[in-house]
Amino acid sequence: MERPELPLPQLHAFVVLAEELHFGHAAARLGIAQPPLSQQIRRLEDKVGHALFTREPGRVTLTPAGRELLPAARRALTDLAHGLATARAVGSGRAGRLRIGFAASLALTVLPGLLRTFRQRFPAVHLDIHEMTTAPQIAALHDKTIDIGLLREPPTDETGLGFSTVLSEPFVAVLPSTHPLATHRTVQLAQLADSPFVLLPRAVGPTLHDQIIGLCTAAGFTPRIAQHAVEWQTVCALVETGLGVSLAPASIRRIRLEGVAFRRIEPNTARTRVAVAWRENDHNPLVTHLLATVSHDPPYSTPSACGPS
Repeated sequence: MERPELPLPQLHAFVVLAEELHFGHAAARLGIAQPPLSQQIRRLEDKVGHALFTREPGRVTLTPAGRELLPAARRALTDLAHGLATARAVGSGRAGRLRIGFAASLALTVLPGLLRTFRQRFPAVHLDIHEMTTAPQIAALHDKTIDIGLLREPPTDETGLGFSTVLSEPFVAVLPSTHPLATHRTVQLAQLADSPFVLLPRAVGPTLHDQIIGLCTAAGFTPRIAQHAVEWQTVCALVETGLGVSLAPASIRRIRLEGVAFRRIEPNTARTRVAVAWRENDHNPLVTHLLATVSHDPPYSTPSACGPS
């Protein structure tokens, strides 16, 4: 069944006339002459199939059909005005929904300050936050299930995505507090050659995983991986139990566990990158606003490594 066209100008004329109950006054309020107003009302009545007003000399009143239509007409006009305002706000990036993926460890550094600054600037924007590791973020960006990614060590050969470095930080050794090297201020990487390692699996962050393996290889050994864990918090918890040692970004030292020690490493030239990622062909103004927030007012700092507590 064909739906009738919604006669919005006619509804507007109808509501004004219903409020004024005077053709001359209603026409003046609408800024039109009286004959065009009468034509608008006639067209609406033709669509309804019934008279909406009784017209008597010096007197205009609503018919039962007119009284029934009036609240619906007011709702339609209010909904339209609200929809137009919302569409303008979304189109300009002042409202809408922004889907952000983030690596869990970034809750220790980048995420809180970035979200706080963005929410202060765009309070009407709904932020939909998803915790995920690097590889799932890349897939989610391609699948268009997130709009922005905050991740560690983005791939270097990914097409269709843009990346911008937010911060870089050194690595630290993560040791059980009972480990003999925990009493040292600095750990030579070669000193970890005989220790089992707890690492993130390569599948969740290939570039970062390869970087850690490369550090060990450069120090003359291949790490013996005793256990994998998907999140850095879990890595630290497993280290605390004595399952092994690890190498981690320096910000991980903000995870406070009594049985874990974080120590500087030598050589200390390698750094790990935190980046913001987006689709290069995405014209969503909210993405543009968030990238501008990252670029112009970064609310974070690069953490340093630590010595003995």
